[in-house]
Amino acid sequence: MSEEEETADVSLDQLSEEAEGEGFDAMVSADVLQSVPVTLSVEVGRTRLKIRDLLRLKQGSVIELERNAGEPLDLLVNNTVVAQGEVVLVNDRYGVRLTRILPSEDRVEKL
Repeated sequence: MSEEEETADVSLDQLSEEAEGEGFDAMVSADVLQSVPVTLSVEVGRTRLKIRDLLRLKQGSVIELERNAGEPLDLLVNNTVVAQGEVVLVNDRYGVRLTRILPSEDRVEKL
């Protein structure tokens, strides 16, 4: 059975009902939460294009982004900005040095 076949949709109401009797801590352990996969991505910038302009792009085309050079990059976890940083080179690979972690209140507001 694949990982996709083993997952099931569970509503927040179902979790709340189950957690009432046992307590949430008994239902979800730290080990379980730590093994949940998330998608981490780094965003250099964005722009909006009309489809006609997108179709005109070819090798060597330059797309101007809305972010200025030198501004910090956004670090996103599951499409939510959680930090900012700068590009570094680590053993011939790109990396990100975190320069600012957004407070959890700011992250919740953006959901």
